[in-house]
Amino acid sequence: MTRPDALRFPRRILFVTEDPELLRAQLEGREVTLDEAEAAGLRDNISTDEITPGWVCFYYDETLGRYTHVGLKGDAVTKDAIKEGGFDVIVSGLSKGCGSSRETAPYSEQAAGIQLVVAKSIEKIYGQNCQNIGLLTSTDFGLLGRIRAGEAIPLSEFTAGLDPISAGIVRHGGLFAYNRARLAGEVTPPAITTAPRPMTLVEKIIAKNAIVDAAAGAVGVLAVAPGDALFIRTDVRFSHEYVTPMADALFRQALGDDARITDPESVYAFRDHLTFLGDVMSEDKRRLGLLERADGLATTQEGFAQKHGIRLYGENPEGGSEAICHNAVVEDLALPGDVVLGTDSHTCMAGVLGAFAFGVGSTDMANAWYTKDVRVRVPESVRFVLTGALRPGVAAKDVMLHILAQPFFRTSQGIGKVLEFTGPGVTSMALDERATLTNMAVEAGGFTGIVAADDVVLDYLAEQRGLDPEALRPRLLRSDPDATYLATFEIDLTAVGAMVATPGDPRNGVGVDEVDARIDIAYGGSCTGGKKADMDMYAEVFRAAVARGQRVAEGVECYIQFGSQQIRKYAEARGYVDVFTQAGVTMIDPSCGACINAGPGASRSKDQVSVSSQNRNFPGRSGPGQVYLASPLTVAASAIAGRIVPPDTLLGGDRDAAE
Repeated sequence: MTRPDALRFPRRILFVTEDPELLRAQLEGREVTLDEAEAAGLRDNISTDEITPGWVCFYYDETLGRYTHVGLKGDAVTKDAIKEGGFDVIVSGLSKGCGSSRETAPYSEQAAGIQLVVAKSIEKIYGQNCQNIGLLTSTDFGLLGRIRAGEAIPLSEFTAGLDPISAGIVRHGGLFAYNRARLAGEVTPPAITTAPRPMTLVEKIIAKNAIVDAAAGAVGVLAVAPGDALFIRTDVRFSHEYVTPMADALFRQALGDDARITDPESVYAFRDHLTFLGDVMSEDKRRLGLLERADGLATTQEGFAQKHGIRLYGENPEGGSEAICHNAVVEDLALPGDVVLGTDSHTCMAGVLGAFAFGVGSTDMANAWYTKDVRVRVPESVRFVLTGALRPGVAAKDVMLHILAQPFFRTSQGIGKVLEFTGPGVTSMALDERATLTNMAVEAGGFTGIVAADDVVLDYLAEQRGLDPEALRPRLLRSDPDATYLATFEIDLTAVGAMVATPGDPRNGVGVDEVDARIDIAYGGSCTGGKKADMDMYAEVFRAAVARGQRVAEGVECYIQFGSQQIRKYAEARGYVDVFTQAGVTMIDPSCGACINAGPGASRSKDQVSVSSQNRNFPGRSGPGQVYLASPLTVAASAIAGRIVPPDTLLGGDRDAAE
């Protein structure tokens, strides 16, 4: 069963503009032309957090359609506004669907009646999720006039430029329908015939794991090249309580209640996102029954894990979670050369081990539970050659904010690309600092981030897991010297200073000295900022402050949240917990927490200002306030100063600047 050869979109077109009044007028019935919308400015960088804010994701059925886009700034979109507006098409600017991998975002649009998403550029995971559920996308604004004229648009307009697998999924109306045809032998993915060629690190991992014959279990081809479309075998598959229930529902709907996960020993579930939600949920949300719905997600996931015999990283008896999924994958699960699949956009953090790790939505995961493979279009790679050494008071987070602020990424050129980090500046970094780079590759719109595994990784795996380094050495891959890259950027680390990303987007990077902002909240945590090396940095600043008789500034709430129980024990063993206590810091057990507006450290009102070591600061991401992103060093120094300041105000700088 495939789609018709041509489609009509007889209902209305909604232009999401920078002017909330013009957006509100459309929702109330006014028709707007493309020229009017462009004059008002089409909204760029609409994140999935704005399409379906965290609390909306407690639903995973048609109810999502009632709340689509309620997180947009300007408060123009209210419950049922888009659903009742009679829209077939929704239009916006650059980077539609940036941020989280949550499939609830396109699902909510589809459930509200949207059939086609048009944007100047479309983020990789969001676009793939749209294909998977049968929601059409396009970057061709010329379609809009034809649609308004009542023209039937050929389906080929929506498959042009796609790889054969993606085009097949669009023609079949979604991934499940395509996979049914694939497993029945009705469609066959094209064979990979790429001749041997120099390859990048990610290309080598893809080639090694390419499915040649799914029935026979044959994997591996000689070479792949950007644009090749194929299915690849996965080594680690994981989901968390936000997503597991929706993926489970899709799994059972497609395959029946008796269907079982293939190779459950390589599948993991995490109760890590909503552990502290009850501490911060507002009364109006409680009255809607959302706390019960959120708790129900965890209950459903627990039943799913028991049914299929998979490992559940659950709540810790002493508080919080066992670990944030990304920290645990690095600590316990992934190995160099692995393919790691997770229902979270920051799955790319495991690229620090030399793994090909990336986030997907519910439909991709539900399919992978059964087939153990996932579709991939071989991505182009962008290489970052880091030289020199970090200056005192500068961390990997500053480097990443510097990279994200470059025009290449601010203009969406990084969408779907691999960010490969190399050079002596990387090899001299501690593993945790490298992980900050790979973790935040997705903020560039990237497919993933990766660092070639080396002796630092082998030593880590030996100490952390007791693995034999020499037994692991054959897994170490690296790019061929003459491999092809889309672009290469050389960055002298000695020229990078302390940075912040101003509120609204991680790509809004500027020097700390360019910002003059008092703060209400300082938050150090999340998968990005809750690692062992991050604890070292917080402790360094707070120890210096305590030695001077200083504490967290009056009126500032300061939180440090650990990424895992292992990291908490590390901080305790190093005496950091005592330092944090003396400095007036509130410590929180592991959980995603404030990073997703689900725990202490999130803002509670629009006028609150936060400085945070988390990875993204899209509107509403961490509460209604304004969020600046910064390194652990800057977060801690700012907590003492009561305003955003560079770390050298406490680490050998002018003390008066911090007072």
